[in-house]
Amino acid sequence: MSVTPDRTETSQGKVRPGYLITVSAAYGTGGSVVAPALADRLGVPFVDRVTGSLRRPPHLGRWERLTPEEARHTPLHRLLASLTHAMPAGPTLSPPASHHHDHDIRSAFEADIFEAAAAGQGVILGRAAAVVLGSDRGYHVRLDGPAPRRLAQGAAIEGVSVAEARAHMEAADRARTAYVRRLYRTDPTKTPLYHLIIDSTAIPLETVVEIILTANRADTGRN
Repeated sequence: MSVTPDRTETSQGKVRPGYLITVSAAYGTGGSVVAPALADRLGVPFVDRVTGSLRRPPHLGRWERLTPEEARHTPLHRLLASLTHAMPAGPTLSPPASHHHDHDIRSAFEADIFEAAAAGQGVILGRAAAVVLGSDRGYHVRLDGPAPRRLAQGAAIEGVSVAEARAHMEAADRARTAYVRRLYRTDPTKTPLYHLIIDSTAIPLETVVEIILTANRADTGRN
């Protein structure tokens, strides 16, 4: 599937292809490692799962789990709570209204996506960015893998025990999947959403970065 690259003016006034890549990553697939590395290699801004606007990749700890910022700024706990009340509790009860709440969440977290799209460059981790932008804008990557290998890799990346990683994986998978399904009525694992899907538990993450760079450049090079 080919996409038309955006064009970005350089300081010399020349026009070069803009690199806009989205990365959807399940817990333990190394999204917190791969996405910032891509932005660093391309020299473009990085947008993480929740906080801030476009910025250069932060050299901070690697978090596969729900970060404190994500838990605080993304009302996923409220989102999940609302799902438990989605069905009527009795014959005369109706589910609580949540359209305004959903709209507010979408508006807040789509703002940085559209800012990156307008600039024509950036690497976006999470935020259902592939769904928001659609297949004709940006190069969309999905990182996934079998749960046992995701668990082992997540523990290694975060430097925690397997028991801790299991709790992190269950919480992250549940919350992030609910986010996409609730706000966009789709499954984040759906193949047609992405240009490239990689089992990033089967190969080194450094190789995953190289594969994405090579595939994206080949795709933009055809335009």
